[in-house]
Amino acid sequence: MKSDRSVLTPKMVEAYCDKRLAAEFSADELTVIRAHLIDLLERNEFPTYRGSRLDVRVLANTLCLDPLRLMAKRSNLQPIFDAVTRSISETALRPEAIRKNSHTEFSGCQSKSRLNADRRKQRGKRPRPVVEFPEPLESVWSEPASFGAALRLHAKRHGESIYHLYDALVRTDDGIKRSTFVGWGRRNTVPTSKISQDILSRIERRYRLAEGYFSKTARAKAAPTTSCELDEMNPAERRRLVWHLPDDFRRRPRTEQDEILAWVREVIISGSTEYRRYQAAAIRQRYAVRFKLGSGSQRKVSGSRLSDTSYVVDAPKCLNDEMAEILRFKTATFAAFGQQRNGVWGAETAAQKVEHFGLFFGAFTAPVDSEVQGFGVDPESLTFGMMIFPQVWDWYLQWRERRRGFFTAWEIDMLTLASALCREETGWLRQSEQISGDLREVEGLISKSDISDVQSDWSAACDRLVKHARTRKKEIERVVRIHRDPFEPIMTVLEAPSPVGEYRKITEEILHRMPDEKRHPKAAAEAVRAFLLLRIGLHTGLRQKNLRELLLCKPGTQPTSERNLENAKRGELRWSARDGGWEILIPSVAFKNAHSSFFGSKPFRLILPDLGRLYELIDAWNDRHRSRLIGPAQDPGTFFVKTAKITSANAEYSQNTFFEAWRTVIQRYGIYNPWTGRGAIKGLLPHGPHNVRDVLATHILKQTGSYEQASYAIQDTPEVVAKHYGRFLPQDKAEIAARILNKVWDAA
Repeated sequence: MKSDRSVLTPKMVEAYCDKRLAAEFSADELTVIRAHLIDLLERNEFPTYRGSRLDVRVLANTLCLDPLRLMAKRSNLQPIFDAVTRSISETALRPEAIRKNSHTEFSGCQSKSRLNADRRKQRGKRPRPVVEFPEPLESVWSEPASFGAALRLHAKRHGESIYHLYDALVRTDDGIKRSTFVGWGRRNTVPTSKISQDILSRIERRYRLAEGYFSKTARAKAAPTTSCELDEMNPAERRRLVWHLPDDFRRRPRTEQDEILAWVREVIISGSTEYRRYQAAAIRQRYAVRFKLGSGSQRKVSGSRLSDTSYVVDAPKCLNDEMAEILRFKTATFAAFGQQRNGVWGAETAAQKVEHFGLFFGAFTAPVDSEVQGFGVDPESLTFGMMIFPQVWDWYLQWRERRRGFFTAWEIDMLTLASALCREETGWLRQSEQISGDLREVEGLISKSDISDVQSDWSAACDRLVKHARTRKKEIERVVRIHRDPFEPIMTVLEAPSPVGEYRKITEEILHRMPDEKRHPKAAAEAVRAFLLLRIGLHTGLRQKNLRELLLCKPGTQPTSERNLENAKRGELRWSARDGGWEILIPSVAFKNAHSSFFGSKPFRLILPDLGRLYELIDAWNDRHRSRLIGPAQDPGTFFVKTAKITSANAEYSQNTFFEAWRTVIQRYGIYNPWTGRGAIKGLLPHGPHNVRDVLATHILKQTGSYEQASYAIQDTPEVVAKHYGRFLPQDKAEIAARILNKVWDAA
């Protein structure tokens, strides 16, 4: 443990000033700086920093010194202010040890202390006496442009600093902290609280200024503004919107403000597609049955989603136990003795099914007269045995059609799941006849006779449901519509001659608008993360799960063995000494399509190219930006980390937070904003990381016409590319053929 001798003392400050600062500053400047340092120590008040460096502009305003001169001497000032910061931190962290040492020292040296009482007097320059009405050094001045500038001007005009003015005027019972008062010197507007106005009146009286001088000065110099809808918003919504507003937004007419806000909400925040509008409305009508099954089988959701539980109910014990049994049946390495199954669910699939079952039962528990217009079933009456009744499914299908207006693939998937649960030999419901005893009558849906029929012949009831589901699937397939077009948000990119080149403009926009790391270290770190998200996504074509779970092995450390990566089902970014580049290694079992012919049970390995500052920013990310965003949270070991707050337990991305991070990058840097002139691509809409696979596949198809080569870019098969990813239109095919044929004329 450090002793109390490591704590900085006023004598040490004076010694440093005499040795290091005396040659750099005049006697008057040195006196002001020395007194300020000692004052910080005595009050246990931290100096003002911008990032990791001393904010010399604020210091200059506080001490009424030349900011350019302090800026030039920053290298001499930084060490002593760092020492003051460390001393104050140590004092705060070790108060008990300091008190103990002080008590021991006092007890052992009491007589010596009496003899040296005179030497214990405060060192340094005596505090400046407080004068009620100081005489001005200058009688003529130019009116400043803001309240803060006016306050600094008149303090300096009377030979005072903001610190001394605080000591002279602010009383203890005023409740105004010194840091708050010093901050007034940086404000553009006048503080409006009653006590603040009272203190301003004291300053005006002290400096013999006209009553209301500061308020009138601020009003005269302020640009005219109009009433603004931003003032009526909650802080969270305001933070989301102001990023996309022009700098002069508040000075524009109210009609133009409304037009800008409507455009930002429609295009940037919501996405302006039909599906996004439907989703935005539906998310405000939350309904579900929430299962409690542990973190392994539940998707993590944001706090905002959990907070809205108007129609979300906890699953009763009976239903929760049944859900747990289904998960054991479908995820265990071996099926239980006496049971048979067809296929196994992975962790992601299991979490998805839990969510889907929660929505299914939530439709029945939601009140009839609510916005959801559910069936109003008592949650205690719910059981998976309900799924065996055809009328239950008919009501659910009709309810889904009423809410959306048409049928989608969701209804087909749910009917397929119902058939699988009741399938002969391998269905879980078919093999769980005991749950028929939990069936309860539901008025208007399930009658006592229905329950009796099912209990008398469980297998026949399962057969009826399988047949009914098959019939309904065929009927829905005839009229099914695609509500969410995955290509719609990036259509402007896919239609470009070079989709990857078009999408790359977003990364160039990030570099162009990169914040100054010295002034805004956290914002710079987030911009570097945004750049690496898109660049690595474009080079690898990885799915979201593989990208967000990518581990980091820094140069000089031992890479994770391939076997351990297989056990963790994760990949790793590591430095390859053999190839002299950054390597991504992902075992095939970590992929969703692990059994695809693309892998052949071999791992995915790719050396990232050293192009477009990629390696430079990877090194900067690993060196300082990544740790800056992790902050006080636990390091998850992944390459990409979220911005952790003081209350964060972990900086690892979840499925939802990673999607939102990508979407935020597109909103800030990708979408062209005509009101600000910022943004890389006109017509782009918000989207998630999965769309980058569409960009890669379509780019290669346009260049080569080969589904085989396009599949290499996204680790899949040509059939999957043709069905889900590539947008390869007849005109694109004709263009490739024309390029080949036109070479004949070029040669001639």
